[in-house]
Amino acid sequence: MQLTHIDAAGDAQMVDVTAKQVTHRIAVAESYIEMKPETLQLIVEGGHKKGDVLAVARIAGIQAAKRCSDLIPLCHPLMLTSVKVHLQPQLEFNRVLVTATCKLGGQTGVEMEALTAASVAALTIYDMCKAVDKDMVIGGVRVLEKSGGKSGHYIADQQA
Repeated sequence: MQLTHIDAAGDAQMVDVTAKQVTHRIAVAESYIEMKPETLQLIVEGGHKKGDVLAVARIAGIQAAKRCSDLIPLCHPLMLTSVKVHLQPQLEFNRVLVTATCKLGGQTGVEMEALTAASVAALTIYDMCKAVDKDMVIGGVRVLEKSGGKSGHYIADQQA
């Protein structure tokens, strides 16, 4: 197996997708941020002095997906047709689960955009809540599902 972002000389390169077919592509990624129960309660009840933490994190995740190619050097700039960021407080785990879904019709996948959205949404929660909880932990960043293109349909933890 060869890395696609490295050429024969070992130099970094942006993958040439010129000859690839335009297909409908979707990627879903997740992350989570664990915190103290009282921090999560503050978020859920809307009592945070900085405002609606989940709303701000959702917008940050959407913006991050749109700016992915500015953050990750070899990513293609993409014309995303949809970005959805869902934030689900999970009281039983003292965390917020972040799920990001990105879509487009294009020549390359949207996994990096979904991963970036999920990560930045969690980072935004950290930023907004760090004054009350410095022990928060962000984790579980992964692609859950992707489809479109010649590699087919991928679902995490399953044979597709």
